[in-house]
This record gives sequence, structure tokens and C-alpha cells, in this order.
Amino acid sequence: MNIDILTLFPEMFRGPLDESLLNKARDKGLLDVNLVNIRDFTADKHKTADDSPCGGGAGMVMKVDVIAKALSRVAGRGSRVVFLCPTGKLLTQEKVKELAQTEHLVLLCGHYEGVDERVRALVDEELSIGDYVLTGGELPAMVLIDALARYIPGVVKEAESVKNDSFHDGLLDYPSYTKPEEFSGQKVPDVLLSGHHAAIAKWRRKEALRRTLYRRPDLLASAELSDEDRGLLNEIMQNG
Repeated sequence: MNIDILTLFPEMFRGPLDESLLNKARDKGLLDVNLVNIRDFTADKHKTADDSPCGGGAGMVMKVDVIAKALSRVAGRGSRVVFLCPTGKLLTQEKVKELAQTEHLVLLCGHYEGVDERVRALVDEELSIGDYVLTGGELPAMVLIDALARYIPGVVKEAESVKNDSFHDGLLDYPSYTKPEEFSGQKVPDVLLSGHHAAIAKWRRKEALRRTLYRRPDLLASAELSDEDRGLLNEIMQNG
């Protein structure tokens, strides 16, 4: 996957991209991330990429002509341009899976008071990572890249772990345990030590359903539930 990031602050990405799975993915050639400084497309010696808002008001607004030049340099046929901003649609796991099929992704990071409204006509979609406001789109871009990387074949060593991620099939993930078998009076559930794979799989599914029911019941309406899942849910609601 190839990703171009258009930002006023490329240095913000240096650390995160050089760590953990993202760094391994880049070393293997599975993920190519190119940082593009929007200021490089300005026309004045001060590299001015923003200006005061028309009509007055607080803050500065990123200039449409500068962003358009940057986009025209990196985006081509087959590119998908995503603008990270608070007013975009909420990023979901389904959207991550969809974007993971894109060969070339262009991420535009807004900043300051926002961008000139005419920029929105230059992008394919707008995404937000939550109902709160950050100083810019750099952190949301990092979140999106990290989520996307898990779907690139060869990045996550055990592909099965991706399938068990929270939200992959509409449910939260089941609880996980490791050694020691007992800690501060809390024991690892016996079924996980039984070696009975079918029983373990059933327990994990039931616990994923239980966790989703009590923490995010809204997810159940669109989750991929089998008849067995519905039976387990009924059992949970009746017996706790």
C-alpha cells in the first residue's frame, strides 16, 4: 500500500512511523509512506499556507490554492483522497477494511481553524476519529495508518489475530489471559487451560457477546450474528 500524507508538520510522523509494526511493514516494502510538506507548494518566500478568514473571526484558514497544488502533485488516477477533519464521517472498522483495499491513499491533514471550504471539492471523502477536536489531522492520520497496516498481508504475523480484533465482525474482542494462572486472587478461567478447543472457542464467543452487550449494545444491531450467537445472547441475558 502506498500512502501520501499532506501536512504542515511532517516531523510529527517521524517517530510513530519508525516504531513497531509500522516500521517493520515499511522495512519489508509492504507499506510505503511519503510525507509531503504543504508549505513546499506556496508561492511566497514566507511559505504562507494559511490566511485570516473572510468575514473576520478567530484563527487562520488553510489556503485552497496551496492545497490544490499539493494534491495535483501526488494524486493521480486510482488515488483516493481522504481529508481528516472533525466534521467527517466517523471512522469505523468497516471503513478501515474498505480503505485497506486501496493501492494509493492520499491523506490530507487539516490544521488551525480549518481549511477553505472549497478544498472539500478536491477530496473523495472526509473522516473523523471521534466527536472531539484536535489541533490538526496529523494524529487522526496516524490512527488511520496504524489501523490500515493490520490488514496488509504480511504485516501482522498471525493473521488470525486480526480476525479476532474488536469490531472485525461487529463485536468487541473477548478477554485474554496469560501466565501466571493466578494473580491477586484472580484465576485464569478453567476452560482456557482445558485444551478443549471447541469449548474454548465457544467460551470466547460468548464472552465477546457478553462484553458487547454490556459495554456497546448499539453494536449488536449490525453485528454478524448466527443462530448460535443469538442463543448465547439469550443465555447471557437470562443467567448473566
